[in-house]
Amino acid sequence: MDIAIEVKNLSKIYRLYEKPIDRLKEGINPLRKKYHKDFYALKDVSFNIKKGETLGILGKNGSGKSTILKIITGVLSPTLGEVKANGKIAALLELGAGFNPDYTGIENIYLNGRMMGYTKEEMDGKINNILEFADIGDFAYQPVKIYSSGMFARLAFAVSINVDPDILIVDEALSVGDVAFQTKCYKKFKEFQELGKTILFVSHSMDSILKYCTSAIVLNEGVKVEEGTPKTMVDVYKKLLSNCYENKEIKGKDLLIHQETYWKEQFTINKEMLEYGDKKAEIIDFGIFSEEGIPYTTFLHNEEVTVKMKVKFYESIEEPIFAFSIKDIKGNEICGTNTYIENIDTEVCNKGREIVISFQQKLRLQVGNYSLSFGCTKYKEDYLHIFHRLYDAFFIEVVATKKIFGIYDIESKVSLKKMEDSHD
Repeated sequence: MDIAIEVKNLSKIYRLYEKPIDRLKEGINPLRKKYHKDFYALKDVSFNIKKGETLGILGKNGSGKSTILKIITGVLSPTLGEVKANGKIAALLELGAGFNPDYTGIENIYLNGRMMGYTKEEMDGKINNILEFADIGDFAYQPVKIYSSGMFARLAFAVSINVDPDILIVDEALSVGDVAFQTKCYKKFKEFQELGKTILFVSHSMDSILKYCTSAIVLNEGVKVEEGTPKTMVDVYKKLLSNCYENKEIKGKDLLIHQETYWKEQFTINKEMLEYGDKKAEIIDFGIFSEEGIPYTTFLHNEEVTVKMKVKFYESIEEPIFAFSIKDIKGNEICGTNTYIENIDTEVCNKGREIVISFQQKLRLQVGNYSLSFGCTKYKEDYLHIFHRLYDAFFIEVVATKKIFGIYDIESKVSLKKMEDSHD
């Protein structure tokens, strides 16, 4: 059989009571009156994971990601539906799950081994590899209740990947360890994939889903939205984050027409935004949009985007300059441009007029978070007159599948030519 995990019509329903006494009243009511509301943590979810596949699960908080993993691993029981797993499962869910806080790290290693069906003798043969991978030194002989969250992550992951599972299930736990440990974990991911192991991976990191998964699904409010390639599912997830998924039938241009006066409402405006200028011209709207015209705050590296700003003039101004820039989280100005640099003739903008300025380009930035700034100015006898500036108006995130050195991708094309060996 080439199916590692089969999830069929899975639902998990919780009863929510307005008051604690309502639970008792419902239990003793002779007419079986309901005092609760049904809450679907999962609703009729189905999917299969093939052996050797790395499946990523994306979704906002409360979408049911952790619930589905707990059901697959047997921590929770489903209300409806069923799960079938073919192979030995190692799971890294919440930090410390399955650990006794009063036991030492060594004792917890053996405890987890017994829970997975290994004998003490079998764990004796694995413990050195586990301790070497965890790299927590003498803390292995101390109670885990004194561990930092990073130490928990190290030990828990070391146990999970060194018990030779057929299926590895990981739920966000890797985000706790330091960068060096995360690198070691993802290297182990690659080794598992090469060995044909099955991995089920839940993460908020779109980078990780793109880099390490062969397929992905998106959950939202307990329902499976879509499944497909990691790239396609990241796009779906971005739409969910931007509250645009419901409008997917609407073409991007139509969406902009209906929302044009409300661009900035689609973004979380920075409370620390710096604003100044005499406002003879005012930036009344701004935003950044995908190639389809949808307002996003998360973009793939090298994705085609359009930065837009709308300016209203309260006086007639000749040849104003419209600008935008991008800064990193440390405040360093990374890139930007304006209509003066681009030799765009802005002519005379009359009083009462509104102008929409669009800057279209590819985001070739390094992975990370950035802020966008906007400005409307004018040169007047070697003096820069500032009508309106908005510094650090809102933030965006860039994710990527390739590694980039430095702050942006120079898109180098590399060729290699092997010359014939010379003989003396």
